[in-house]
Amino acid sequence: MKKYAAIDIGSNAIRLLIVSVFSNTTRKQYSKISLVRVPIRLGSDVFVDAKISKKKISLLINALKSFKILMSIYKVDKYKICATSAMREATNSKKIIQKVLDNLQLNINIISGKEEASIISNVFVKKYTQYNNLLYVDVGGGSTELSIINNGSIIACKSFKIGTVRMINNLIPNKLWLEYEKWVKQKTEDYNNIFIIASGGNANKLLKISKNKAGEPISINFLKNIYDNLKSHTFEERVLKLKLHPDRADVIIPATEIYIRSMKFSNSKQIIIPRIGLADGIIRKIDSINEYGDLLSKLKD
Repeated sequence: MKKYAAIDIGSNAIRLLIVSVFSNTTRKQYSKISLVRVPIRLGSDVFVDAKISKKKISLLINALKSFKILMSIYKVDKYKICATSAMREATNSKKIIQKVLDNLQLNINIISGKEEASIISNVFVKKYTQYNNLLYVDVGGGSTELSIINNGSIIACKSFKIGTVRMINNLIPNKLWLEYEKWVKQKTEDYNNIFIIASGGNANKLLKISKNKAGEPISINFLKNIYDNLKSHTFEERVLKLKLHPDRADVIIPATEIYIRSMKFSNSKQIIIPRIGLADGIIRKIDSINEYGDLLSKLKD
């Protein structure tokens, strides 16, 4: 048995996932040991000021220091740190990466939007083979990653700078939404009965609100009802009455809007939320790079 850790430095939060991997000649089993989420919203700095502030850098380093201690306590064999949209666009990201390396001896890998989409969608390829046509939608704070999957093969991937933190700051031009719509429609027009696979922290929260089981389809009408109910409450009511965390209560509405738009553009009637995200894909990448092929080769240390 091995223990692996994945750290996802996102635009809205930073996550540590520690997993044990047991394998024998017939099967492989992944078991979650610990999942820690720290609400450090790097995107609120980057998407407005183009760089990460000193305060957020300090919080990031403290979070990674804590994660390193946890990895040591759990005796993790291997780890991988991947940073996404906010770190991709921050003008001071190289300095931050060097500072983390100098102070903590931890290596941060900034991955492209296409790599991000590939890492997670490769997990779905083998898990949901009963569906012929899938549109994978991963909504983050700074970007949304899309993958078209047909009969178990990824045929197209695209990353758009459309994310929840950008949306609450009114930073998405209408032109970009039109490009998003055009891409989805063109890439899905030849396929029927498309199911949406949704990932991200907001997707997981929507699953909990729906009271459905992980992987159980949710209709677009049911999702619209959830969306309307969320919008009918003020921010304070979503925190106090609906018991959403403050860092979730604002971004869950734009996230739901992105999922609904994706369903409309692809003529999809059902959405599936498997409770799998980037960190899960990173774990699989650590475990066996050959299992997913050259799409992930850029993530080597």
